Amino acid sequence: MRIVGLGHGLFVLAGLILAALSIAYHDFAPIWHVVPASLPGREVWVYLVALFLLIASVGLCIPRMALTSALALGAYFAICTLTRVPAVIPEPLGIGTWYGICEPISGSIGAWILYAIWQHQPGVSKPRLAASDRSVRVAQVLFGLTCVFYGLSHFIYPDYTASMVPGWLPIPLGLAYFTGAGHMAGGIGIVFGILPRLAATLEAIMMSLFGLLVWLPTFFIEPTPKWATPPLNQWNEFVITVLLAAVAWIVAQSLRERAWGFAKR
Repeated sequence: MRIVGLGHGLFVLAGLILAALSIAYHDFAPIWHVVPASLPGREVWVYLVALFLLIASVGLCIPRMALTSALALGAYFAICTLTRVPAVIPEPLGIGTWYGICEPISGSIGAWILYAIWQHQPGVSKPRLAASDRSVRVAQVLFGLTCVFYGLSHFIYPDYTASMVPGWLPIPLGLAYFTGAGHMAGGIGIVFGILPRLAATLEAIMMSLFGLLVWLPTFFIEPTPKWATPPLNQWNEFVITVLLAAVAWIVAQSLRERAWGFAKR
């Protein structure tokens, strides 16, 4: 199976980077919550999970493996989400803890929508589990809600967000608020079906530009910004941005039958 759409390609790339990070840093990928060092055979599990990610990500490009790989990656990200739930319990109103929930759950959303898009494609193995239109709509709404949350965080932590704006761009604080409003508008559009295709596409473009203009340059700028150290943090933020951009493009692809404007479907 060739790469079908930018979302598919970025989703595969994110999975491969997560696997590479696990191997390079001898630890679970950053999408996980902290896994205790007391876990029996912890290092073995790290490499087994990395191998799983590698195989599943490559499998997304092989017709007979694509559906199984999508389900496997969806389950992987769901488990990652569950590992972060305990952190929310003592701080149910903490933005940081919920941020950790939104990121991996987006991975499950992207995997499920890819599965739904591919389930009837020629050359793909027959699905054992049918993805209904309703389930896809639920996934789209969940992603829209995460976008609203990301936008809200820009308003709650404006100075931190502004510190990540590249120096060559003007009015960093204004851009922090502007992009926060953009996330919220995009999320609301997806949730309530207000120009959802346009909303998802603009959200995908914004997330992609964030990775290209903010995170990617930190690998080449000297000195490295304080918020991008140590190097593992740079890779963590970059790969998560790639993952979120991938899911946004996948959501936009799932809305391809919707009109760009207010015209009827």
